[in-house]
Formats: sequence, C-alpha cells, structure tokens
Amino acid sequence: MNGSYYQNPTFPSNNYQTPPGNMSVNEVTTNIPREQSYIENILRLNKGQKIKAYVSYPDSSAWQNKVYEGIIEEAGKDHLIIRDPVNNIWYLIRIIYLNYVEFMDPIIYSHSYSEKTY
Repeated sequence: MNGSYYQNPTFPSNNYQTPPGNMSVNEVTTNIPREQSYIENILRLNKGQKIKAYVSYPDSSAWQNKVYEGIIEEAGKDHLIIRDPVNNIWYLIRIIYLNYVEFMDPIIYSHSYSEKTY
C-alpha cells in the first residue's frame, strides 16, 4: 500500500550514555554550562538596572508601540518584569513583543563564560 510514493520515517536511536564514574544524571546535567547570549540571560545579569523597553503590539491599534521605563526586577524565557520607581507600577512584558532595550548604565554581558561589561 505504501508503494514508492512515501518512505517510512526513520527515527534516531536513543544513544543514552551512562554518567561517568559514580555521578548521577542530575549531576551531569547541572554541570553543563548554559548559553549566556540569550536575551533573558542578559536581562537577568543586569537585574536592578534602569532601562527603557521598546515594545510593539501588532494586533492593537491603541497600543501599537509603547515604551516602558523602569528597573529590571526579573527576566525569564518569555517575560520581563520591570518596576517604575516613580509611580511604583510593575509591568510584566512578554519577550515576544520586545523590540529592544536601552540601558542607562553599562551592560553586563557574559559570553564564552567570562563576564564582560560594555
């Protein structure tokens, strides 16, 4: 029934290797260094700094483009939390809408596992 029109998919084999020595799987995975150049990691390194976050909401006619000013409180894979110290308003911004960030102080940036300041 399959004929020559469609080839059956092949799946890679699970080449699971046991941890060296007496290390557990959790110890092996926690020793792997994380990539430091992701936006959330850069924002996390600069926690406490004052920024301007430029955000676009393409589906909104009232809030097409917006600028949030405040202090970086937290950053995750899909969000940024900043606090406006003047009005004491907290903003939860989805990273998908974030265009760019202006830092008021030098940026702490860690790449190749060495900490640098720009």
